[in-house]
Amino acid sequence: MGADSVRIVAGGQLTTSDAEWEQTRGRAAVIGPLAARTVTGIAAADRAAVELGVSRRQIYVLVGRYRKGSGLVTDLAVHHSTGGKGGNRLPGPVDEIIRDLIRRRFLTRQKRSVAVLHREIARACVTRGFKVPSRNAVVRRISMLNPVEVGRRRQGADAVRPLQSAGGDVPVISSILEQVQIDHTVIDVNIVDERERRSIGRPYLTVAIDVYSRTLVGMVVTLEPPSSVSVGLCLAHAAADKRPWLERLGVEAEWPMSGIPKSLFLDNAAEFKSEALRRGSEQHGIRLAYRPKGQPHYGGIVERVIGTMMNQIHELPGTTFSNPAGRRTYDSEKMAALTLPELERWLALAGASYHGTMHSTLGQTPAGKWAAGVGAAGQPSLATNQTAFLVDFLPVFRRTLRRTGFVIDHVHYFANALKPWIARRDNMAQFIIRRDPRDISRVWVLEPEGHHYAEVPYKLVIQMLQ
Repeated sequence: MGADSVRIVAGGQLTTSDAEWEQTRGRAAVIGPLAARTVTGIAAADRAAVELGVSRRQIYVLVGRYRKGSGLVTDLAVHHSTGGKGGNRLPGPVDEIIRDLIRRRFLTRQKRSVAVLHREIARACVTRGFKVPSRNAVVRRISMLNPVEVGRRRQGADAVRPLQSAGGDVPVISSILEQVQIDHTVIDVNIVDERERRSIGRPYLTVAIDVYSRTLVGMVVTLEPPSSVSVGLCLAHAAADKRPWLERLGVEAEWPMSGIPKSLFLDNAAEFKSEALRRGSEQHGIRLAYRPKGQPHYGGIVERVIGTMMNQIHELPGTTFSNPAGRRTYDSEKMAALTLPELERWLALAGASYHGTMHSTLGQTPAGKWAAGVGAAGQPSLATNQTAFLVDFLPVFRRTLRRTGFVIDHVHYFANALKPWIARRDNMAQFIIRRDPRDISRVWVLEPEGHHYAEVPYKLVIQMLQ
């Protein structure tokens, strides 16, 4: 070659297959605008990840390659791999089929299941003479996608608003129990008392949902309207080992989703702003956050899970349905058949079944997502003493100690443990007392030193004066 010859580097566009070229062009169309920005935010990177069917990390790698390149489409050409250590990666054409069908068939409002998607991938691979990938390989590809963008594509913008901040950026929930949402609902079914089997009305359900895994970490059924006690009971249930509860209900199921939340996301109802909840949360290192007023879409994750469970409730005898039109001539009170414990058992079974069901936004089961979260972050901290944990969230009373003990709502409480304090009660400040309104037969009294609670039962005044 002569000295005057000009050498031009070939980008490789003529040696790239049609399919790979189209993929490279698609990458450039998405990555180019990102690379032109000074900073590529997480929300923008996640949208690009869904568009291209890759992970967020890969988006940042591609942006870096594009910025270091010559501004050509081929700066983003597909790099083939030998499979890395162990050679377990999918062949390029098979990976391309998976990503293409996820984008065109799975990320749509038709909300096809993973099983349907895998069958379509299998047909495409067989047609082209490729080995069919396993379903787990497809699920892994889906799990790499950002749940917010998956939800937006499959369920619409309203479905993902609960995960967005007021500015539209996606708050990253990266581990289990990082954020737990709690909410209440009246259950659409009449229940009966255990003795006469007569209708006693509709109970209330309080649930706690782990946002990262969408699992039910806490669940409480009560006859009392929602209160700070409902929240405390739900938190105590969330923080404790579920096995004793399942054994009491006679339910044979796995429910490992337990632990003390790092933060709670709540609405602005009074029971979520009580002194008991605020102090209890501070005691256990739980951060409280509230929905912005006037933006009801916040907290939608827990509301959607509740809605799913309520739809199933309509199959039970005594259902009130969700509106009068659905009820029509059905006599809910006459048809009521379940007691409160029986309803709680049914809800426990429904919850366990939900955990094992493929979740459209996650691309896997909630149980699988929880297990992955445990694998990444380790076992969460549990409440070693559930009663002690619950006491920290019970309503607070302040009372002066009398010769006969304490009086709350005309109910007297006395124990021998109070006698040393009764003798010097005139020089003592009011005591802090906790009481569970579901069981007024006892209270927990904070000792003057402030280190322990003493359990004090109720006692009739006439008995104490004898």
